[in-house]
Amino acid sequence: MRIEFYVLSTATPGDRLRAACQLAMKAWRAGLPVFLRGNDAQQCNELDDWLWRFKTDSFVPHNLHQDDAQAPVVIGLDEEPASTQGVLINLGNTLSPQVERFSRVIEIVNQEPDLLTACRENFRSYRQRGYDPKRVEL
Repeated sequence: MRIEFYVLSTATPGDRLRAACQLAMKAWRAGLPVFLRGNDAQQCNELDDWLWRFKTDSFVPHNLHQDDAQAPVVIGLDEEPASTQGVLINLGNTLSPQVERFSRVIEIVNQEPDLLTACRENFRSYRQRGYDPKRVEL
């Protein structure tokens, strides 16, 4: 499993959501199923809104898990993904309980202090499970 921590230089929550949408679009265009994991229901709804409007000249087919778990890009919390071996974009503060079902995991980190602490803990947790997470500067 490939695990990457994409590190943003800002603390703006919107930058993190925009990056998640861009990465979801890139993975979907590469033919991979995508699961966007929000931190809570409110963030899932924000992601849904962002996917509709972040890029005016293209569309990313997506849906909330409860509405269509088979969508190319699924937004949810801890639900089991309909497709295995896809990409998990984790915006949650903890590891997904479904992490083993994905071939690639992307964590998006910004400079917000509480989020930095949570992401550092996630990084350690992946290492403790025997994975070799990588850091990617954006």
